[in-house]
Amino acid sequence: MPEDVLPLWVADMDFETSSYIEDALMERVKHGIFGYSEVQTPYFEIVRDWMKKRHNWEIQEKWLVKTPGVVFALAMAVRAYTEPGDSVLLQLPVYYPFSEVIEDNGRKVVSSTLYLGEDNRYHIDFEDFEQKIVEEQIKLFFLCNPHNPVGRVWSEEELTRLGDICLKYHVIVVSDEIHQDFVFKGKHLVFANLKKEYEDISITCTSPSKTFNLASMLLSNIFIPNHELKHKFRREMDAAGISQLSVMGLVACEAAYSKGEEWYQAMLSYVADNIEFTRMFVEENLQDVRMIEHEGTYLVWLDFRGTGFEVDEIERRIIHRAGLWLDSGKIFGECGRGFQRINTACPRSVLSEALERIKEAFQG
Repeated sequence: MPEDVLPLWVADMDFETSSYIEDALMERVKHGIFGYSEVQTPYFEIVRDWMKKRHNWEIQEKWLVKTPGVVFALAMAVRAYTEPGDSVLLQLPVYYPFSEVIEDNGRKVVSSTLYLGEDNRYHIDFEDFEQKIVEEQIKLFFLCNPHNPVGRVWSEEELTRLGDICLKYHVIVVSDEIHQDFVFKGKHLVFANLKKEYEDISITCTSPSKTFNLASMLLSNIFIPNHELKHKFRREMDAAGISQLSVMGLVACEAAYSKGEEWYQAMLSYVADNIEFTRMFVEENLQDVRMIEHEGTYLVWLDFRGTGFEVDEIERRIIHRAGLWLDSGKIFGECGRGFQRINTACPRSVLSEALERIKEAFQG
């Protein structure tokens, strides 16, 4: 890897977070005592108000389990709801830790692979989805909504069709909704909120980490309405030795959701403009590259297959000619070969330079 490489792969933002969050953290540091800590009632009320305002979802405090991240929660779900050797369903190309936590826990990855339609959007093959559930005796399904990396914001019709199939075969749905606050087309719909019956089969994963650039705070809010499913989940957390989380993550979450609205709206507008800038640049300057229709997340999916180069040559040019570190599509599954994921949550100057480098790297 060249020393002067420009990294646009990691899924966090190159922006300073809200000053209100900084102030809250500094105030907590001044307290000077960092023993075991737990949240008080206002924490839940603040999270509840954010979910209600932004996603029209009425959550209950008894559903909440706090974890040190969504990937950790995915691993706990695998261990709680399946046995070694069982199959877990996902939809490739998808965020690669989905596959990792399945395989690393001795389970089998099964994909009902998304397909790219003539409308330049990815779609679900519902017949294949149901067939995989039956053939592989699926107990657990990982849903990504909004979808990383293909940028889909699943519609009510799509989510309901998925949900009804999962209800039919008693499949538990872990819905990763960490990008729920980044929707540019359509509307984010909480899977568990679409039908009362879905609550009983849902584990909904949320966090302020993407929205407010707080990944290192290690705090996610997981909602499990079904008492038995929550008990099994908590039992695996106990077995993993997790009891309490960092007080700084709790403080940051409270400040983000209670005082971060102005910062969030400004950031969202800036990222929306960056995504549109990327679309226009690709159309005008990268005739052999296609930007997949983007609806949600700040991670854009670029199709380099039209360049005619093999995957290794595409990556060589991006790394060694362009001096960029993007996320190679192949890490999201074999169906991602020939694609690259680029992070647009950065200053426009950085994004512009990265795109210019791509342009130069693929000329001649």
